Amino acid sequence: MDLHRRRKPCGAPFSVGRAGGEALRFPDRGGDGRCAAVARRREPSGSCTVVESAEVRFEERHIGPSEADRAKMLAVLGYGSLDELSEAAVPATIRLTERLNLPPARSEAEVGQELRDLAGRNRVLRSMIGLGYYGTFTPAVIRRNVLESPAWYTAYTPYQPEISQGRLEALLNFQTMVADLVGLPVSGASLLDEATAAAEAMALSLRSVRGAAKRFLVDADVFPQTMAVLQTRAEPLGIELVPVDLSAGVLAEAEPGSYFGILVQYPGASGAVRDLTGIVEQAHAVGAQVTVAADLLALTLLRAPGEFGADIAVGTTQRFGVPMGFGGPHAGYMAVREGLARSLPGRLVGVSQDAHGNRALRLALQTREQHIRREKATSNICTAQVLLAVVAGMYAVYHGPEGLSGIARRVHRNAVVLAAGLRSAGFEVSGGAFFDTVAVRLPGRASELWHAARAAGVNVRLADPDTVTLSCDETTTWADLQAVWQAFGVEGVQAHALDETTADALPDGLARTSAFLTHPVFHSHRSETAMLRYLRRLSDRDVALDRSMIPLGSCTMKLNATTEMEPITWPEFANIHPFAPLEQAGGYLALIGQVERWLAEVTGYDRVSVQPNAGSQGEFAGLLAVRAFHRANGQGQRDVCLIPSSAHGTNAASAVMAGMRVVVVACRANGDVDVDELREKIAQYRDELAVLMVTYPSTHGVFEEQITDVCAAVHEAGGQVYVDGANLNALVGLAKPGRFGADVSHLNLHKTFCIPHGGGGPGVGPVAVRAHLAPFLPNHPLHPIAGPQRGAGTGVGPVSAAPWGSAGILPIPWAYIRLMGADGLKRATQSAVLAANYVAARLSAHYPVLYTGPSNLVAHECILDLREITKATGVTVDDVAKRLIDYGFHAPTMSFPVAGTLMVEPTESEDLFELDRFCAAMIAIRGEIEKVAAGEWDRSDNPLRNAPHTAAALAGDWEHGYDRATAVFPEGPAQAADKYWPPVARIDGAYGDRNLVCSCPPIEDLAVS
Repeated sequence: MDLHRRRKPCGAPFSVGRAGGEALRFPDRGGDGRCAAVARRREPSGSCTVVESAEVRFEERHIGPSEADRAKMLAVLGYGSLDELSEAAVPATIRLTERLNLPPARSEAEVGQELRDLAGRNRVLRSMIGLGYYGTFTPAVIRRNVLESPAWYTAYTPYQPEISQGRLEALLNFQTMVADLVGLPVSGASLLDEATAAAEAMALSLRSVRGAAKRFLVDADVFPQTMAVLQTRAEPLGIELVPVDLSAGVLAEAEPGSYFGILVQYPGASGAVRDLTGIVEQAHAVGAQVTVAADLLALTLLRAPGEFGADIAVGTTQRFGVPMGFGGPHAGYMAVREGLARSLPGRLVGVSQDAHGNRALRLALQTREQHIRREKATSNICTAQVLLAVVAGMYAVYHGPEGLSGIARRVHRNAVVLAAGLRSAGFEVSGGAFFDTVAVRLPGRASELWHAARAAGVNVRLADPDTVTLSCDETTTWADLQAVWQAFGVEGVQAHALDETTADALPDGLARTSAFLTHPVFHSHRSETAMLRYLRRLSDRDVALDRSMIPLGSCTMKLNATTEMEPITWPEFANIHPFAPLEQAGGYLALIGQVERWLAEVTGYDRVSVQPNAGSQGEFAGLLAVRAFHRANGQGQRDVCLIPSSAHGTNAASAVMAGMRVVVVACRANGDVDVDELREKIAQYRDELAVLMVTYPSTHGVFEEQITDVCAAVHEAGGQVYVDGANLNALVGLAKPGRFGADVSHLNLHKTFCIPHGGGGPGVGPVAVRAHLAPFLPNHPLHPIAGPQRGAGTGVGPVSAAPWGSAGILPIPWAYIRLMGADGLKRATQSAVLAANYVAARLSAHYPVLYTGPSNLVAHECILDLREITKATGVTVDDVAKRLIDYGFHAPTMSFPVAGTLMVEPTESEDLFELDRFCAAMIAIRGEIEKVAAGEWDRSDNPLRNAPHTAAALAGDWEHGYDRATAVFPEGPAQAADKYWPPVARIDGAYGDRNLVCSCPPIEDLAVS
């Protein structure tokens, strides 16, 4: 080991080594980030001599194959270096010749300290701002064993349900929780946030009501960010939004068909709680749908929206144990009445059965419908907020109905006591019923007292020049109430005395009488021991990156390093309200600014907005920018969006949402876009062409050589070029979309930049644009600096509820870029391309590789073609995918973008051992297929058709034409030590769709199964 000495002043940060021995490592999660101990000697000068070891670069931790292993892989391909491979794979017309202009790489200790410094620039005050974001206590057992556990956060969307039963059960708990609390029968498995959930409800109402005017009524007491997102979503679709005053609990008389829906906030932004009976009845009388944006904690005490007759309920589950995180991520929700379930956007977990008739869970109905229906999809939602939905659902499991009601009563009592203290001093507190929010009229003094409260350590909401509102939450204490009173000049009141003498502010007529959370799961895990074991039991049922490689094409399942993940639960990042005064968020603003600049450098664009909280929303924002640009130039007729037939399904769905017409361009037999047909379509729609959406490298996993010509042709016709950034993991450091002809892209930080997939979310989908589109990026009314100034006539409005979207997880990509530096990022890309080509080379003799690009190479993923195998043997991609479970692997992406194929993306993070283990499994499966082809195994009874094999199956009668060992230990006896046992056999998805059950089944059903 190379050792060296250097002098540092005492107390300076240092790394640690041991002279003549191994390196010492002391984890540090708090304090000033310095090491807890070190070998050092006091010098007379007062300095310390520190003995250090040469530190391993983080790049070597992130990239799986060692330098020696990369050399072996390159030799298989016939190349001498990563640069030589890159030059062969990436077309010269787009290849970068200069180094990325990024800060140099730093060590994990140094990056951790920099993040501590940034966190220290945030000031955490007691938040009483409300508006759907509240202080909450994340139970430590849930924080440690879900939010901070790689078994949960490194999992992928449960498209392979047999190896996802744990998180599917957790999501079913979430759905049951929501459905019970809102009083509606079917809930989805989470949406992106409350505002986008409300926009989805508006779209669902429009689809469900035939013949009505395209007018949507919106409660004047709705959260302002919700109204703003509704405006963004309504305008391209030609929907007129009509604010209505519902304070009297009634609607104005209207003719049938005069509007298709209405959104009501319950309780309102002002805190008001109203009886919804009359509003719902009047809306239904004219044929309109009613959506209620409801606070789930309030619903433990208040009548449920379904009991009023609401058709749809939406909202957020943030206050169920999910930190505010300066705006997210949080799990939004949507629940619907009977008859609307098959139009529900997003994901829906349903109960089905496996091949042996046992109860099993899987994603139901329209879960991937945007991939199938494209421009006819009901929504562009392609991700959810699964990790946060799991946290919220487990919060309900841990507390149960009694615990949640108790929290709600404490919140309400604090609000009642707060109001009573203010009234006692002569302040005008709004009358009527309220749950957690108190509105105070302060004519001419609202700003003064807003500042006074802030000086006392409390953030309140300045609702208008004469009104402030104060919201209590789970974390509010009597000391907080005293601080508010002191700031407002209230003297001589004591919270405990007022608590004894002040009545509740909820009328008996609105009190909840119906039971909720009656399923045993909400009553069985109250002790921490029980909860800990329940979480472990569920996670053990699943395959995540902590267990094995997940080679999903188009998904980039790479390392989510612990150093990158740790900061998201630090209080300085976790406990900032998204609408807090910006001087309290200095660390966040600096971090966000750096991330946006670094992403602009990586992509070659001029400006980046991190507001979109999913790739689908980044697509939508980018297309809105294109639309606004054309309109600003007097070319509003440009509304045609050209999309290759191979494109990701959300492209088409997003284009329709942005008010565009989709025209499909065919692909050639080699997978490339048919340039001749593209030129024909450009000529046909020349004056109407708005944009071409293309993925690069292509969805087929190749670098198309004519991309610059394609961009030039579109620009010559007056259109813009949108490059989908889903495959940016093949470009970073090698090529920049903004340099080779693209005008706009969205990026997936949950792919390329290491935000974990979380079992199906969270994600961040920044939109990056060239300078001419920058004035049309998203903005936000509550923090105007979050985008272009609205007064300048630009900006398209917000696409997410929070100004900077899911800001709470932006420390992850910040840390990744800071740890890797320019050279590390480039080598990561090159290693990803190397891994994909190595797998393609190893498997090409056994499975045809469908598409290749220059030099017969693929990009960062390859497509294995099983169609001829299926014709010859009857073995399908499903059979191979399920058989991989017996080998301990998650399957590659099935039948996308080509039916009957498997798309493999190994990423740079998998080491050579794991790559070879996967290749060996695929080659062994090919040998099993040969046994079927030769007639050695029956076509309908073989290890592939019956996969996956459960432990329970071994215990029963064995009537198959192959033995038990072949079924469950295909890699040999050594596999037994670390065997992953799937909890269920192959699941019958069609059965579940025919018999739709989307909440926890009765305990009797569980007993039977």
